[in-house]
Amino acid sequence: MQSVLFPLLAALAVLAGYLIGSLSFAVIVSRLMGLSDPRSYGSGNPGATNVLRSGNKAAAILTLVFDALKGYVPVLLVLKFGPAYGLEEGTAALVGLAAFVGHLWPVFFKFIGGKGVATAAGVLLAINPWLGLSVLGVWIVMAVVFRYSSLASLAAAVAAPLLQMLIWDVGPELPAIALMSLLLIWRHAPNIKKLMAGTESKLGQKSAPVPHVPVAKSHRHEQSRAHKSSHKPKHPSK
Repeated sequence: MQSVLFPLLAALAVLAGYLIGSLSFAVIVSRLMGLSDPRSYGSGNPGATNVLRSGNKAAAILTLVFDALKGYVPVLLVLKFGPAYGLEEGTAALVGLAAFVGHLWPVFFKFIGGKGVATAAGVLLAINPWLGLSVLGVWIVMAVVFRYSSLASLAAAVAAPLLQMLIWDVGPELPAIALMSLLLIWRHAPNIKKLMAGTESKLGQKSAPVPHVPVAKSHRHEQSRAHKSSHKPKHPSK
């Protein structure tokens, strides 16, 4: 009976992880706090770093915390209650990967999500707290020294599977960690180009609002003025 029930429970756990990961807290928190949609300014990325560009630190912190929790909590629940139903570390890692994928392609937000740094950190902290803290340390050091969130995230993504292999066991969680790292690096492709071009914005740099120039309206207004002037009655010369 358990052999039949296990695949179903594992599939349901992975699906639940994906749905939880699909909650884009950058958008949710911004809406609740009356802020602009983070997809409409800065990098357009619905994540804590871009929310920080709005100038509201509280919103950025809340986004960071909840994005991390949606990766941490599902994995922790599987690790704590899953063994009684045959769900071990491998399933927990898949659930974490599903939450991460949900953040990247959220079903509730037209599959347009963020880069997944905070969610990946939450997953790592649940799978292996020491690994999570080590990777977080890499991110903090890189961010403090270079002031680029994207560069710090890339360094952390590279460090995660390497640290897992070199310091801890190569277990069933390693493929999920490696895949998260590869996806995270891939999602940062535009940032890599900006870093190489020297145009990447630094941490805490407030995003200037994009000026709205009603080109079409102005064009119609000029046409209207020209049309009116062409129909003005001409006074006969005396």
